[in-house]
Amino acid sequence: MKELEYPFDTEYVMKKRKSIRRTLLSDGSTRLKKKIAVFGGSTTNDIVVYLELFLLNNGIEAEFYQSEYAQYWQDAMFPSEELLSFSPDIVFIHTTNRNINSFPTTADSADEVNALLEGEYSRFEQMWQKVTETYHCPIIQNNFEMPFYRLMGNRDCSDYRGRSNFITRLNEKFYEYSQVHEGFYINDINFMSASYGLKAWSNPAYWNMYKYAMCVEAIPEFSFNLANIIKSVFGKNKKALALDLDNTLWGGVVGDDGVDGIQIGQETGVSQSYYEFQSYVKQLKSLGVILTVCSKNDHENAIAGLNHPEGVLKPDDFIIIKANWENKDRNIIETANELNILPDSIVFADDNPAEREIVRAQVPGAAVPLMDSIENYIINLDRNGYFEVTSFSADDLKRNEMYKANAQRAAQQAAFGDYTEYLLSLDMTAVIDDFLPVYIQRITQLTNKSNQFNVTTKRYTQTEMEAVSESGEYIRLYGKLVDKFGDNGIVSVVIGHKNGDVLDVELWLMSCRVLKRDMELAMLDRLADRCREEGIKVIRGYYYPTAKNNMVRELYGRFGFSKVSEDESGNTVWELSVEGYEPQNKVIRVEGNSSVKSI
Repeated sequence: MKELEYPFDTEYVMKKRKSIRRTLLSDGSTRLKKKIAVFGGSTTNDIVVYLELFLLNNGIEAEFYQSEYAQYWQDAMFPSEELLSFSPDIVFIHTTNRNINSFPTTADSADEVNALLEGEYSRFEQMWQKVTETYHCPIIQNNFEMPFYRLMGNRDCSDYRGRSNFITRLNEKFYEYSQVHEGFYINDINFMSASYGLKAWSNPAYWNMYKYAMCVEAIPEFSFNLANIIKSVFGKNKKALALDLDNTLWGGVVGDDGVDGIQIGQETGVSQSYYEFQSYVKQLKSLGVILTVCSKNDHENAIAGLNHPEGVLKPDDFIIIKANWENKDRNIIETANELNILPDSIVFADDNPAEREIVRAQVPGAAVPLMDSIENYIINLDRNGYFEVTSFSADDLKRNEMYKANAQRAAQQAAFGDYTEYLLSLDMTAVIDDFLPVYIQRITQLTNKSNQFNVTTKRYTQTEMEAVSESGEYIRLYGKLVDKFGDNGIVSVVIGHKNGDVLDVELWLMSCRVLKRDMELAMLDRLADRCREEGIKVIRGYYYPTAKNNMVRELYGRFGFSKVSEDESGNTVWELSVEGYEPQNKVIRVEGNSSVKSI
């Protein structure tokens, strides 16, 4: 919903929040259902009201538990039966500098201040550990905003007795904890309050009268930022950025002004603004964001503009360049098809409001940020949190190279008349084996990102995946695929729960970037081998239809399973006898358990 995208009209959202909620709930969207426990050190009702709106807009329908005012510690350490039965999928701890129990005084020694610091931090660490042990779910914890006054003036930030210094050091300890604990995330209210304006944000009247830790007007923006973390945790990030060129990546029209006439570089304020925007986009690529071009232009002119000597982005930075005179909505859909991602995984950045509205109307789910002035391009993209980072793996660093290699594979495919010969020409090798601790983060990430090839679309948190990995009740497989064009990384995951001599497949997914490469057959062959080793006689598969996984509706049928039931909602159950199963993979060499299985 456009009204809930940054920069949104806070006054409008506050005034129309009920009608916005009704509209979102009645739009027919299929959303993830999640339970969120909010442990508050201040009043949280309005935070939850706006958080619900932004989560609905991101495809998440949330049910909330809220602690009583300032009972965050008690709820975390001594949960009630109501809270335990609620069983949250995520816990948000809403504390601010109002909840710091002890600050230094000017009479304290350095050792005394250090003891105060350790005491405050230990209280929080004890709480986080208790929450993790109790609920085994992700935790979002606010850091602390700066105080709204400085007793020591400018020295307050550097003197060990200053409140500003104390808060900075306490924040640092929070960050250190987050760096070594998966599933623990910081909600950066220190940045938000500074960006909003600390004087307005921390207006003491709101605390003194209502026990709000911030001014009421800032609450929607706070909830928006919090929603970005939650939707990222649950796999609702965007994957690709489709960029216009003229007056988006550079000033001017390359076809009219020529390469020498476009504005990019260090010569003027305008040209430097475009240079900084290109630099920001280049940094997005380093996070694994897929870059593409969607421009009404002659291809030759587009390439010439991207080769401008002062430009940061070059043609090689883009996986796909659609520079033609087709409608942009059509180009975006074609781009999604070529990348094997859904159109709603794309962010479209274009300075032309008419083009933006066409794409918004014709490509449902695609994000279309406001691009009103070059000075605002970075902040409008950045604040929307399309690519919010809550996990970052080695595969993320290599994503653009992986998709570029896919383009090379597609080009090679065109040279073959026989598809099997093409697959053999790729010289593919797969490592398929039980989970390794080093891959748990990537495996968890895949469960929250893969939608099209995912028969149950079951999601896992890091903690849940670690529990599965350590349990003897499961057969687990990850699949890593390498070919002559490069390493695709971990692309497939299977989790089956052992139930006597039956294996119930709770998760079967594969990254769409390796579709039609027979990786699913290699996974099935290895799964059958593991079942034999474990004395499993029947593999039972489940398909639960969603708006996005229709492509795997008949996956088990293609595998040779027999359908044993189907309900009115299209949920199906399939079974395969392990005895007599013959391997189906003919094109991939498979390694695992220190052995190599030849094709």
